[in-house]
Amino acid sequence: MSSSNHSRRSFLNTTAAIAGGYWLGSTPTVRAASPNEKLNVACIGVGGRGAANVKGVSGENIVAMCDVDEKKAGEGFQQFNAARKFQDFRIMLDKLDKQIDAVVISTPDHAHFHPARQAMLMGKHVYCEKPLAHSAWEIRELTKLAKKMDIATQLGNQRHANAGMARTVEAVRSGMIGEIKEVYCAIGGSRGMPDMPTEFPPVPSHLNWDLWQGPVKERPYSPDYCPYNWRFWWDYGTGETGNWGCHILDIPFWALQLKYPNRVDLDVIPSAKEIDPQRTPKSMKTRLDFPAEKGHRALSLHWWHGSMADVFKKHNTTSFGNTLFIGEKGTIAAGFDGYKAKLDDGSKPEAPAQTIAKSPGFYKEWIDACKGGPRSTCDFVDYSGPLAESVILANAAYRSGGGFDWNANAFEASGNDRVEQYLVPQFRQGWKVDPV
Repeated sequence: MSSSNHSRRSFLNTTAAIAGGYWLGSTPTVRAASPNEKLNVACIGVGGRGAANVKGVSGENIVAMCDVDEKKAGEGFQQFNAARKFQDFRIMLDKLDKQIDAVVISTPDHAHFHPARQAMLMGKHVYCEKPLAHSAWEIRELTKLAKKMDIATQLGNQRHANAGMARTVEAVRSGMIGEIKEVYCAIGGSRGMPDMPTEFPPVPSHLNWDLWQGPVKERPYSPDYCPYNWRFWWDYGTGETGNWGCHILDIPFWALQLKYPNRVDLDVIPSAKEIDPQRTPKSMKTRLDFPAEKGHRALSLHWWHGSMADVFKKHNTTSFGNTLFIGEKGTIAAGFDGYKAKLDDGSKPEAPAQTIAKSPGFYKEWIDACKGGPRSTCDFVDYSGPLAESVILANAAYRSGGGFDWNANAFEASGNDRVEQYLVPQFRQGWKVDPV
């Protein structure tokens, strides 16, 4: 697939209009900090979810903070008085290039790719909130770039550090219920399809609406988009799939060592009326098929936005958590804090030995990796890039109204001529970039 992206210099056009123009050096400036030396961290997006991420790295030196909404960022800005404050991440990274070791990105989904890409091109370590980026193409680009630049990365799957997650992984891998034949994962509720905006008031003085929109097509400001409901508009968010998919699918991806699917499909085909071009759905039922690889046989992973009650009932097993592993000898129902196993013969399984070491803390994993330690558990290259891409591919199947075969090596879909438009973004002028 080809992107519509052009040169790296054109990416800076919007800043040229704002700040008189500048150019980022192509030589990375990353340095290996000693374990006892504090990192100089820049935080992009410091309100909302960003506040928790800032807190997570606050033991390091917060040297810069960037947010397009001064009101939402107010508390964070006040807490770190010594940090330089910016609205435009491009200006921040350029001006403080030599002072920044690592970058934390907590912006809305549509605004993940560009700051992450620019930071990585400059050799900065990157922590980015899930679902990593807004489209499969963006996610693949960041995955490739993380490998090329050999930097420390971490996707915001904070629950990966939960002890209960590790215990589930050990149980599945122990063979307690035999080989896994199928997995179901779901997030309940019916969030999505918000009402269409009816009022378009003036942009609040504390918000830079143009920068908030970033790379996507322009539209009039509405409080129905910002500061939160962006999540349920396709231009900005990825719905409940992007919101929860990386967290929940983390369980089977880790347990089974999953990589990329070779087929993405729909368990329930939505009507044309249900597929809204602007808004994310209230429910969806998708399926990711994986070929046999190390850690698992060929299997199907069902990802649903909706209830799994019928699945638990069908398999006569405990309704627990958000994930159900179906094995040759029984089932394991799991959530973020642990699991419940049931064997078909009625016997009680013994818990396996604990082989997964306790995490030192999800943020500390990344900080240690930045300082030359082992790669963090949700590193883009080895783990979370394929996870996030798979999650967003499920959205592409839903939006295109049908399944497709997926050639991960070629980054190519076949069997559905409607899907490419949902895989590759169309950035507006001034935000176009070259592929890696």
